[in-house]
Amino acid sequence: MTRATTLTAARAYVSSGGFAAELAPRIAIRSESPRGAALGDHLLYLNGEMRPLLEGMGFTVTMIDNPVLPRLPAIIAQRIEDPALKTVLLYGHGDVLWGMDGDWKDGRSPWVLEQADGRLYGRGTVDNKGQHALNLAALRIVLQARGRLGFNVKLLLEMGEECGSPGLNEMAIAHREALAADCLIASDGPRAGSQTPTVFLGARGAATFTLTCAPREGGHHSGNWGGLLVNPGLRLAQALSVITDPMGKILISDWVPQAVAADVRAALQAIEMEVNPGDPLTDPAWGEPGLTGAAQTCGWCNFEVLAYLCGRPEAPVNAIPGTATATCQLRYTVDIDSARILPALREHLDAHGFQDVVIEAQGDGFDKATRTSSDNDWVRLVLASIEKTLGRPPALQPNFGGSLPNPVFADTLGLPTIWIPHSHPACSQHAPNEHMLLSAAEEGIAMMAGLFWDLGGA
Repeated sequence: MTRATTLTAARAYVSSGGFAAELAPRIAIRSESPRGAALGDHLLYLNGEMRPLLEGMGFTVTMIDNPVLPRLPAIIAQRIEDPALKTVLLYGHGDVLWGMDGDWKDGRSPWVLEQADGRLYGRGTVDNKGQHALNLAALRIVLQARGRLGFNVKLLLEMGEECGSPGLNEMAIAHREALAADCLIASDGPRAGSQTPTVFLGARGAATFTLTCAPREGGHHSGNWGGLLVNPGLRLAQALSVITDPMGKILISDWVPQAVAADVRAALQAIEMEVNPGDPLTDPAWGEPGLTGAAQTCGWCNFEVLAYLCGRPEAPVNAIPGTATATCQLRYTVDIDSARILPALREHLDAHGFQDVVIEAQGDGFDKATRTSSDNDWVRLVLASIEKTLGRPPALQPNFGGSLPNPVFADTLGLPTIWIPHSHPACSQHAPNEHMLLSAAEEGIAMMAGLFWDLGGA
């Protein structure tokens, strides 16, 4: 078979229903990683679905215990054709967030794959079962066409990404030799648009923390004590107001890049953000002045208040509360010194007279920002291969706007990281009605089959 006939076979695998048939039993597995009793489902996914598939393709498969949360295991699979050949590491996660049964439209079940209106519905269709299923199917189709790959492949498949990948870095350190490779090529997150094939090279970081103002214990009658006692809700609101201006521009200098690199800005400005039905209307005046679209969400930083609690909103009473707390988040790029994020906030609040507001970090801090340079032979190879397959270049995002466990691959394993997403912004991941577009699936499997063909040489 030739490259062209292999790509035709890959597209036909999706359009004929083969991909949906293979994916359906995986969607049926309720591998919700936040659920404490999900270990059996995780093992069913890894051993019942993935192990037979991988072993049938000539991989050796090893189960890896998670030293942090044992209920979130992983597997490492290897297919080594020749140690002298280049080695690609693939990644995926078989866990999902809550299914949200009963909230899906048209009576759909999150655990039953359903095709309708050019979409495949089901929990995990894009995050992430469907995405790594496409990549493995493309790999199998190339292997069947050639009888060999012409390169070595390794796969790390975890079951804890939706919980923040606890233990993944420790597993990578413990199995560094088994995961040694020349490049990571993986699929997660959305494209820049449903009609825009995309490559991104890293992810923004996320620092989550709480701000608390607690001048006293308990509440006190607002009529008897009003005007005499500090109101923590007002105090905390004032503290939050000095972090940004009224239109969301960040006012802490250590929280924003000194400038956006010219190549990064050019790549992001070339991406046209699409608007889908049901998407919220964006405000071009919000955030950093002069930046819009992908340049704002991927090239800059944004501060968000995720939750704010003062008193009892569900049952307010005539009392000055004793405590107010806000859960906050900074999404940041690789230009930011992550070690300075909270100290810079402390200094900024103190300078504005808010020494009484307490800062407390949340999480393990592993959502670091990462970005592989576009001046890289692997990046050039991937971009050229996709353009050859589709007849047009993909959008290049220097980094994804959200967060991924990319530091495990970029920092711990020291790999260039290239992500080729098969989802789209309006896919409803983490929500009812999660779906993959069949058009994106067909285009995605063609891109991956072409790339795997090209990696193996002529």
